Amino acid sequence: MRLLRSALLLTAACWPLAAVAQTAPTAQVAVKPIAFTQRVLPNGLRVYAIRDTGTPNVSVQVWYDVGSKDDPKGKSGFAHMFEHLMFKSTRNLVSEQMDRLTEDVGGYNNASTNDDYTNYYEVVPANHLQRLLFAEADRMASLVVEPKSFASERDVVKEELRQSTLARPYGKLFSLYYPALAYQAHPYARGTIGSLENLEAAGIDDVRAFHATYYRPDNAVLVVSGNFDQRQLDGWIDSYFAKIKKPVGAIPRVTVAEPARAKAISRTVYEPNTPLPAVLISYHIPADRDADIPALSVLKAVLATGESSRLYESVVYRQQLAQSADAMLDSKQSTGNLAVYAIMAGGKSAADGEAALKREIGRLRDAPVTAAELAEAKNEILTQSIQSRETAEGKASTLAASVIIDGDPHAADRQLAEIARVTAADVQRVARKYLAEAQSATIRYLPLASKPNGAAATPIEIAQTVRVADLTAPANITVVTPASEAERIQPPAPGTQVAATIPQPTETRLANGMRLITVERHDLPIVTAYLVTSGGAATDPANRAGASAMAAGLLTKGTRTRSATQIARQVEGLGGAISSDAASDGASVDVTVKADQLAPALAILADVAINPAFDPAEIERARTQQIDAVALALKNPAQLAALVADRAVLGTSPYGAPIDGTPASLKALTRADITRAYATSFRPDQATLIMVGDVTTARAKSLAEAQFAGWKAAAAATRPIPPIAYPSPRVIVVDMPEAGQAGVVVARPTIARSDSRYYPLAVANTVLGGGFSSRLNQEIRIKRGLAYGASSGLDAGKTQGTVAARTQTKNPTAAEVVTLIAAEMARMGSAPVPPGELDTRKAVLIGGFGRTIETTSGVAAILGAYVQNGVPLGELQRFTGAVGSVDPAAAQAAAAALLDPKAASIVVVGDAKQFIEPLRKAYPKVEVIPETAVNLDTAALK
Repeated sequence: MRLLRSALLLTAACWPLAAVAQTAPTAQVAVKPIAFTQRVLPNGLRVYAIRDTGTPNVSVQVWYDVGSKDDPKGKSGFAHMFEHLMFKSTRNLVSEQMDRLTEDVGGYNNASTNDDYTNYYEVVPANHLQRLLFAEADRMASLVVEPKSFASERDVVKEELRQSTLARPYGKLFSLYYPALAYQAHPYARGTIGSLENLEAAGIDDVRAFHATYYRPDNAVLVVSGNFDQRQLDGWIDSYFAKIKKPVGAIPRVTVAEPARAKAISRTVYEPNTPLPAVLISYHIPADRDADIPALSVLKAVLATGESSRLYESVVYRQQLAQSADAMLDSKQSTGNLAVYAIMAGGKSAADGEAALKREIGRLRDAPVTAAELAEAKNEILTQSIQSRETAEGKASTLAASVIIDGDPHAADRQLAEIARVTAADVQRVARKYLAEAQSATIRYLPLASKPNGAAATPIEIAQTVRVADLTAPANITVVTPASEAERIQPPAPGTQVAATIPQPTETRLANGMRLITVERHDLPIVTAYLVTSGGAATDPANRAGASAMAAGLLTKGTRTRSATQIARQVEGLGGAISSDAASDGASVDVTVKADQLAPALAILADVAINPAFDPAEIERARTQQIDAVALALKNPAQLAALVADRAVLGTSPYGAPIDGTPASLKALTRADITRAYATSFRPDQATLIMVGDVTTARAKSLAEAQFAGWKAAAAATRPIPPIAYPSPRVIVVDMPEAGQAGVVVARPTIARSDSRYYPLAVANTVLGGGFSSRLNQEIRIKRGLAYGASSGLDAGKTQGTVAARTQTKNPTAAEVVTLIAAEMARMGSAPVPPGELDTRKAVLIGGFGRTIETTSGVAAILGAYVQNGVPLGELQRFTGAVGSVDPAAAQAAAAALLDPKAASIVVVGDAKQFIEPLRKAYPKVEVIPETAVNLDTAALK
């Protein structure tokens, strides 16, 4: 997948604030640079270590200096496909053993392919570090490439391409068309995901040659970050990596220089499954190591970071031309791009969007940004940088990217120090230098149905002038085969476990009944303030779905004393971001800021929660935006399948209605509906303020009393939600002829979060579909290559719950996937889970919990969910033990009662003609609903 490197920055400095009402000034925070050691092994491997004894985990990352720009001629997508093969067998590791070494012990692993690099990264409990170093060294030195796994992973990558590029609205725009038009010579023109034809062209000998050419120690960076002993780490690295031989031949390098664009270019394409027109404009920028990148980073933040950014304020908010508008600073080892884009609002044209985007680019060229905009942009970058340092993984990624992209481990610190010195004149200078009209490449991406008869589109193809080299295989490539059982070297045993520190919340109440929960964490100068309430979307009246979501969304769109623009500018001037949302059983508003800006940020949070204006003009603006957002969701097979499944499972219950509403319900909402929804959820006796981070309990209470003590409860309380009458299961096909892939969901009712069976069911669900090694993913992806991934999720709320298994697959295999899901759900209750398998799935839950509580926002989110679901705060300390105590009998009993597919509804959204007959053979009562006839406002769905 493509990673856009826009804010991998760290700092020891901070900047002055934009103008904002605030309390007495406090001392500004000081952020230390990442402390690391470095060395280079004799074979050329660059090694970096970041020690942090405050975490029980460790992150191991290996980044290779090879990406999609290095794909051989005629084989685009090759580097990405090879990434998948690195998880198969080595001389000493059996296929998928990397998952056994990570996920099965409570960690996780993943990888990504960028234009310039491919990175492999794991997070595990610290006592498993030696085992991961052994495994990474083994797959660097002795990867086994054999026909079966090669064919299987190629099929998986095809499904990934269908899912991310063909089935998702605008997938082609970002994955294929944007890079193809941006480059005329450089191989960056080829999309990372490749094409179906190029994937078919790849052969097994090509794979072996690719590994021998690029996967070598002198082309790699190893970063270890977390809790370890430095001397022990050095010994392990010497033992496993130092013995890997450095090949004799030189590493091929792309030396193509992209010529400067001297004349604007544009293309218009018409594509299926495009609910709204879109436009994207890109401009070349220099390599990431260039001295102009800091000024361009600030320019991008001014242009597109937050709701006070120029694009949002102008194109989305004031002119209401676009449903969304954004920018990305896509910097690389060589020529990159600044891209701006807009998904248009209903009834607006791509031409409108193009003109608006170019006006905003012109403003940057024509006049300096304001002092307030400059300060805000710098503070936003600083806050993002602090957040990136909350975990061992984040620190490792930042350092590794600096080495691979810039060739300098200090690049992140250097860039951010330079950002601190950027002036308004610098921003205008780089806008004039790089963003001239003649330097633009414009794509107008239009719905196929809007194509005039006889009109000729202007196809976007990779230019014939793009220079791509053939892969020349090194001489005498060793074909590695798996070691025999007698010869196989097993990974070393785990070390002594490092105990995790579970956050300890403290609680008090204000006189008006509002709860205050504080968790002190003083390792980084950052605080998350999270206000949660009860009520939520389940209290929305019939045919008024979306009322609570609209009310929550409008909190930040104006109060009695602040306009929407003022709220955005003030919060973002502090370097923070404020958001509000509604869930089934409650609503929330939150902000994360540097610790020195907590007081002014909390004043704004209190104002939006207590004094929303619900201005009629803002309601209409929000209504239009939400209708457009729903239209986008309804064209995505996976999202539509999930929405239909909720209705099928929960019927006429308010839990079955879409939280964000439907086009019909949103149009019907009145201001009275919205204010009623607000009053139902937002009252102090139903509210809890959670503060997590660099704040003391005493200061948290003082700040809370200063801002919330005057909040009084209205007369009305939350309306009781009637018991749910679950309907009979259904099998539903939504026929979407333009779908590039089918979305499949098998869902059924379960239990509330407070039910005593919650932990056995959570463990059983994780066996079924939690993680890469779950049964669903094993059967659907790993064994058969039918999907990029398959999973199941348990949503246990305050009064009810659902469990849903889901995946996306090519249309012809949708019926087969349904059969596999149902079979695995039934198998869960028919026999006990073997103890070894059960232990690995419990580790998945415990490990995920441990990683979540590493961040302030993660702790706040867990506590907020406890509050909304009526769960005691002590659950935070009880979680690990409760999961660990689940035995095979308890898991089987929960699965038999609550995962049985006989009680499940089945939903498939896709091109029905490609799968309806086998599905009808298995389920004769299947209902087929054309996508244009789907009605989510009724339980009948039509």
